[in-house]
Formats: sequence, structure tokens, C-alpha cells
Amino acid sequence: MLLAIDVGNTHTVIGAYRGAELVGHWRISTDSNKTEDELALYYQGFLMLKGLSFASFDAVIISSVVPAATMSLEQMTREYWEFEPLIVGHNVEAGIKVLIDNPGEVGPDRLVNAVAAFERYGGPGIVVDFGTATTFDAVSGAGEYIGGVIAPG
Repeated sequence: MLLAIDVGNTHTVIGAYRGAELVGHWRISTDSNKTEDELALYYQGFLMLKGLSFASFDAVIISSVVPAATMSLEQMTREYWEFEPLIVGHNVEAGIKVLIDNPGEVGPDRLVNAVAAFERYGGPGIVVDFGTATTFDAVSGAGEYIGGVIAPG
């Protein structure tokens, strides 16, 4: 199973997947001050609500725009799952080419949004994400990230 964690500035959204099936999802406030042990208590509680445990999972993927929260989640995964999580970033093969001058400027949240939109709907397309900030991202017909903008949320 896969545990997918999307850390935004305001909320963290967690999804548990068995193959393509979403078997549980939760939303919590993002708190970059939580330690890996505190986070493990939250996650263990959520998983238990669905009859799951840490042992149910063989992969964790983290998309985060909050570096301090990323570190705690990475440490939690190492400690309680005993393997390395996949941290989404510009250096991870996400299945989409990033055609801008500095790919490192594209946040992981925007990358996973572009991949998901292209996988679900094809391209070309524009992805709009209404979060703490509002982002607009363009995906070509060939599934390439071709640019975007960030506006106040």
C-alpha cells in the first residue's frame, strides 16, 4: 500500500491507497513544529480508524512546500516504517518534463497537480489550485509542464 502525504502551508492531506483505490483520507493542520514522534501518533490514530497500521504500507510519498514539516515526516517514515520515503521535488522523475529555465522553481505541489491533471484528463490543460495561494499551471498536449503563476489565495 501507499501513503501519500501532501503538505501545504495551511493543511496537510493524507491518502492511503491500495493500488488505485483510495481506502482512507484525512486532513490536518500543517504544524512544522510537530516532531516525528508526535506525527506518528496522529498517523497511527488515522490508520487505525480504517483498520490499517504502519505495517500495512510499503511506500510513503511526500509532496511538501514546508521544509520543516518535510524533515519531520521524513524522520517519522524512517523511524516507524523503517524505509525511505519518496520526497517529490524537481530531481524526482515524476512522469512529466518541466520545460522552464529553472525546474527547481516549480514546487512539488504544482508538479503533482500537473501530473495528476494530465493523467486524468490529458492535455493541453490548465490546472488551478485554490489553497493558501492560488496557482495556475499549464500542461502541454504532450504532458509537459510549460509554466505557471502564483497569486494570493
